[in-house]
Amino acid sequence: MHAFLTNLIAILAIAMFVALLARRLNLPYTVGLVLVGFGIAFLRTDVEIALTHDLIFELILPPLLFEAALAIHWKDLRGEMPPVLLLSTLGTIIAAAAVAAGLVFLLHWPLPSAVIFGVLIAATDPVAVIAMFKDNGVSGRVRLLVESESLFNDGMAAVLFAIALAWAEAGGAGPQTAIDAATSFALIVAGGIAVGLGCGAAAILVAGRTRDHLVETALTTVAAYGSFLLAENFHVSGVLATVAAGLLMGNLGVLREEERNVLSAKGRETVLAFWEFAAFIANSVIFPLIGLNVAIIHFAEFGAAALGLVLLVVLLGRALTVYGLCLVFLRSRWAVPLREQHILWWGGLRGALALALALALPHTLPLRDDIVVAAFGVVAFSVVAQGLTMPLLLRRLGFLEKA
Repeated sequence: MHAFLTNLIAILAIAMFVALLARRLNLPYTVGLVLVGFGIAFLRTDVEIALTHDLIFELILPPLLFEAALAIHWKDLRGEMPPVLLLSTLGTIIAAAAVAAGLVFLLHWPLPSAVIFGVLIAATDPVAVIAMFKDNGVSGRVRLLVESESLFNDGMAAVLFAIALAWAEAGGAGPQTAIDAATSFALIVAGGIAVGLGCGAAAILVAGRTRDHLVETALTTVAAYGSFLLAENFHVSGVLATVAAGLLMGNLGVLREEERNVLSAKGRETVLAFWEFAAFIANSVIFPLIGLNVAIIHFAEFGAAALGLVLLVVLLGRALTVYGLCLVFLRSRWAVPLREQHILWWGGLRGALALALALALPHTLPLRDDIVVAAFGVVAFSVVAQGLTMPLLLRRLGFLEKA
């Protein structure tokens, strides 16, 4: 435990320096953290914090999901619900299918392994882009679409992953029928949302009986982590549970008008500051660990050409999702302008959730090591290459003022 805390404090200290430097250089903070991870690996410094599925799922994801959901106005989300839902549900399926097909035909992967990778890499996690949106003052519809889609398709991908893994472990020809899969999907989704709403409502009810801002903040913490862990314990979606709890508590306890709000004014201020800090700390831990693990992975054994093909099919799958599905709304009030579609495509970064799912794969799964290597490769490319170029793209498309 002493070594763990020592390494954790050291990583946070370095992250604070990187945050100051990144702001001075006007660079994405999370990209700098990944590069720090590369540097730690290059210096062969021993960091006794392993990047595991449990660390990501039980420590890192809840604050990131809850903080993002907490700040979304239900009124704004409801107005954009059709494109958000279509992109995060059907879009996730299309992206996963496109990637799986590409791996089968181009790299000759077995179908179960290709489907598993397609599903886990379909979840967009644009943490770096959202952080950069905040730093540059980008707001409005494009930010709402990017952030909301990422929240919902994280849950969608996690649910599909559980179903796909069960099918793959049965050899790709198990007894699970389409009806069984649909039933499992509905139960996992509905169960996760129900748990999240229940935990959020319970926390709101208790918070309404106190004016203590510390108790109010503690209740949001219990709701965020409690909903996630409780849902996972019942084998339903912890991701959707935390998102549902965050949306409910945000709209009833943080974003509501003061006269109708169940939280005190000081409580709302404290809650927002606390979760912004919690998400900042989570990012400060996960991104250096991503960089560290990417630097020590033997990509040469996987092959540069193979990794290039994986990146290509992932980007094409995302493009098919965004540009294809946005055509559905072309002549409606939900039409997405082409410049916003470009942001949705290039801003569809992969991150913590994809790595957590990859690291959770059983070692008996065919090509398990290749899936993990490919996942780390895609995440590294998306965070560094796409993260670094997003400010340029935003400026080129008119979302940022030209310097």
